Amino acid sequence: MNRIRKNDEVIVIAGKDRGRRGTVLRVYVNDRVLVEGVNMAKKHQRPNPNAGVAGGIIEREMPLHISNVKVFNPQSKKGDRIGFRTLKDGQKVRFFKSNDEVVDV
Repeated sequence: MNRIRKNDEVIVIAGKDRGRRGTVLRVYVNDRVLVEGVNMAKKHQRPNPNAGVAGGIIEREMPLHISNVKVFNPQSKKGDRIGFRTLKDGQKVRFFKSNDEVVDV
C-alpha cells in the first residue's frame, strides 16, 4: 500500500517548484510521481501529419521523486507525513501523523 496515490493533493517540499501544490496524475513503479502543473519542461516535438500532431515546443509535466512531495493536509494547510492503521472493522487506512485524521474515508 503506497503512502501517495493517484488523485492525492500534494505539496512539493524540494526543488525548483518548492511550495507548489498539485494533484497526482500518476505514480510510477520507480518511486516517481507525476504532479499536475509541477516540474514543467520544454519538449521539442517533431510534426507528425499522420497522427495529426503539430510540431513546435510544448511544455509538459515531468516526474518528481516521491521523497520530494508530501500529502497536503487541509486542516493544517501544510504537507504532512502519512501513517497506516487498521480500523476496528479490519479496514487498513492512511492517516495524517500530525492530527491523526484519516485520509481515506
